[in-house]
Amino acid sequence: MGKSGAPVVVQGTAVASPYDHTTSQPAASAPTDQPTSSAVARSGGGGEKQATRCRDLPFALLLYGNLAAIIAVAAVYGADAFTDAISDSTSGYDYSGYVYATFILGAVAIILTGVTLPIMMCIPEILIKVSLVLMVVLTGVMAVWFFVAGSIFGGIIWTISFLIFCCYARAVWSRIPFASANLTTACTAIKKNCGVVFVAYFFVLLAFGWTLLWSIALAGVSNQVVTSEEVVSVGGATYTQNSVNWGYLFLLLLSYFFTHQVIQNTTHVTVAGTVGSWWFAPDETSSFCSGGMIGSMIRALTTSFGSICFGSLLVALVQSLKALAQAARDQDNGILICIAECILGCIESILRYFNKWAFVYVGLYGYSYIEAGKNVFTLFKNRGWEAIIADDLVGNVFFFLSLCVGGITCAIGLAFNETSPEGWFDNVPYPDSVSATCAGLGFIIGLVLSSILMSTLASGVNAVIVCFAEGPAEFEANHPELSRKMRETWLQFYPNCGV
Repeated sequence: MGKSGAPVVVQGTAVASPYDHTTSQPAASAPTDQPTSSAVARSGGGGEKQATRCRDLPFALLLYGNLAAIIAVAAVYGADAFTDAISDSTSGYDYSGYVYATFILGAVAIILTGVTLPIMMCIPEILIKVSLVLMVVLTGVMAVWFFVAGSIFGGIIWTISFLIFCCYARAVWSRIPFASANLTTACTAIKKNCGVVFVAYFFVLLAFGWTLLWSIALAGVSNQVVTSEEVVSVGGATYTQNSVNWGYLFLLLLSYFFTHQVIQNTTHVTVAGTVGSWWFAPDETSSFCSGGMIGSMIRALTTSFGSICFGSLLVALVQSLKALAQAARDQDNGILICIAECILGCIESILRYFNKWAFVYVGLYGYSYIEAGKNVFTLFKNRGWEAIIADDLVGNVFFFLSLCVGGITCAIGLAFNETSPEGWFDNVPYPDSVSATCAGLGFIIGLVLSSILMSTLASGVNAVIVCFAEGPAEFEANHPELSRKMRETWLQFYPNCGV
């Protein structure tokens, strides 16, 4: 570790803690009536800078090979199949009105999403309380609805969920102030480096492009994935039965999920690195496209890319197996397949949650995936449920705000109809359902675009939770007002922890 006051360089950027985590040295600018931060620093893993080199390189090479294979398949087999599909779908209808509506609704959704950021910074505690109460109310409404609909079993399940949510809300209510301080800190960090939001939008467009490319490749080899060669005679009649090549299908699914996970997690690592730079070296992260943000994205795409691919591959494997189980539901042994699907779903959720925290350490310090995982275990060993509770409470806010944006854009979409604006929907299929179609488009567009910002903020919240455990002294020195707020709310629940 570096000397006091001298920032330690992590992968070329000053993001690591400059204080010795094993000492009781307080922040230089901390007032004398503030307790020292050594307890919190010791409770974290004490992240350390890592040498600048590519980590988990074989997994990055595996992704590059996957991309090359899909591009080759799409180029050789997919072009003709894609052209034929477009020709077959030509119907003479004019969809330009829906395109115009999509752009308008998208612009509205972006504006509304931008408004949510200052709202979250102004009333974070109220939003967390309201979202928590709404979750309880929603489960209660679902229980009543199932009973009214005559589904006793469904009603019982939702009633149990309602009671569990009531107990959960009562147990975590006292933690809301700390969760709101986390949310405020994350929003402040993202606001100071708002260029990271546009990075997130870029990666979403990249994911969309990848989906198109993969679909073209799938169309080109569909005859190899699904064949129709088996002829079965039943009662004298002859039928042609489709047969799925499960090996090809698994590889194609693995290819899709692997790349999609990498794109998603690269955004997460970039945000975590940016928040870490803001935390430890605020002078480098105080502009739209700050050096800290650009450096974090470069590291995520180079030295830490192999670690991102490693964790993404684990989730992609489980997702592919789960998709195969879903595709095989109509086969024999349906109960066993259903059980396997349930188990795979649980494993996927656990891996996703673990990766969310592991990639924060990758973004902050440049750890390999395995080393980052060890730090996650250390974090939860020392912080226990506090990190999970804070993350979950803030996640409820993001979910309901995304629904609100989607609901507003849905309502705006209802304003479109077959006669207004003039000429937009003159030659569309089912002209009587223009309003419903635009409303559906509005809801989806609003939900997706708002979710991009919310996922960016969620990554910021995760990074803040880790940084507060790893470097509270630096937080006090660089952001004293936010630091005092987090310390005060932490001490409300743990008055004797000595943070």
